[in-house]
Amino acid sequence: MADNAPDSGRRPALALAALLFSSGVLHFVMPKTYDSIVPRALPGRARDYTYASGVAELGVAATLAVPRTRGLGGRLAALLFIAVFPANIQFTADMLASKKASRLVKVGSVLRLPLQIPLITQSLKVGRKG
Repeated sequence: MADNAPDSGRRPALALAALLFSSGVLHFVMPKTYDSIVPRALPGRARDYTYASGVAELGVAATLAVPRTRGLGGRLAALLFIAVFPANIQFTADMLASKKASRLVKVGSVLRLPLQIPLITQSLKVGRKG
């Protein structure tokens, strides 16, 4: 299928939707994991942020999965990936400070940070192709 075909954003959109859906579900199945990476500087309970971000991920996944809302979904996904980046930084800071975390986990948490960039750029592409 040509890159400018109307449905050329379908696969990337569905891949992002699957990623966000899986992550959104995990926020409810394993909330303690997500609670632990909510930046401590935020006011309120970590669990509230965990559930709110889980709902946001599920909602954005749904907008990406539906062709009519895919453009909006791509833009929302980009914003969501930006919004949760501080939690990724918090996770990395916690792992680097931990005496229990293995070297592999520490290195992996640092290397994971720049992976947010392709997620954001892919989301923006989906948003443009909508």
